Amino acid sequence: MLSPRKVKHRKVFKGRLRGNAQRGSSISFGEYALKAVTAGKMTAQQIEAARITINRTLKRGGKVWIRVFPDKPVTKKPAETRMGKGKGSPEYWVAPVRPGRILYEVSGVDEKLAQKALSLAGNKLPFATKVIARRNTL
Repeated sequence: MLSPRKVKHRKVFKGRLRGNAQRGSSISFGEYALKAVTAGKMTAQQIEAARITINRTLKRGGKVWIRVFPDKPVTKKPAETRMGKGKGSPEYWVAPVRPGRILYEVSGVDEKLAQKALSLAGNKLPFATKVIARRNTL
């Protein structure tokens, strides 16, 4: 699973996902891309599951770019623990995603196959996505 090697702070605030993505909102590398339509948090497991789906659908053809990285720790208190006694320990990592963010990019395959692969990957994610092309919207 993806996780940072080193972080400045072990635990961080939850924060809020308001507004649209400022960075990472245009296709930079590939021809087709999966774009977030609504906000949400993408766990390292979800990033990996979507990546595997894309690679399996493309049958190891073309090139895939992952444009998100889980750099935010999510903490959790143990089960059946009373309130108080501080914040829980970090359990997993998430990538905060705002609307308009490009999640995956694909090139080197035909349009139909790229759209199928990216839409299947979008089904694995906890927020709405759409497939876009570099020239026009699909």
